[in-house]
Amino acid sequence: MKLADALLLRADLTKKLASLRERIVANAVVQEGDEPHEDPKELLSEAFAVMEQLEDLVARIHETNVATSIPDGPTLTRAIARRNLLESKHALLTAALGGTKKEPDRYGVREIKWVATLKVPKLQKQADDIAKKLRELNAKLQETNWNVTLVD
Repeated sequence: MKLADALLLRADLTKKLASLRERIVANAVVQEGDEPHEDPKELLSEAFAVMEQLEDLVARIHETNVATSIPDGPTLTRAIARRNLLESKHALLTAALGGTKKEPDRYGVREIKWVATLKVPKLQKQADDIAKKLRELNAKLQETNWNVTLVD
């Protein structure tokens, strides 16, 4: 199985587990004399089986990430950490840019005038540069994910 397939499977199993949880909660209590729509004990067993599958899959994904490098770069683990950092920086810069866009609420000359304290063009350039690095890194990660076989 390719790493990308394993990542898709992990997402599916995570969604399935969330669905099972909702179904367990919905069927945990019924009015006296009524039957639940689904047997919560069976749902619990199924959920535990999915959790076991997820444990094995996640461990194999992590082992693969540590053992694999992106083309001309660090291991997948380090590249993912770098991606997380770039995403955080981009989100911070985007929020800062959003904060500079205060709607004027002046109706007269004597009211308060708002002035941006950050250099918007410089921040925008930084945000654009980080977005470009993020796109390039994501492309390398995707390429690697589809070319690498999951560790057994």
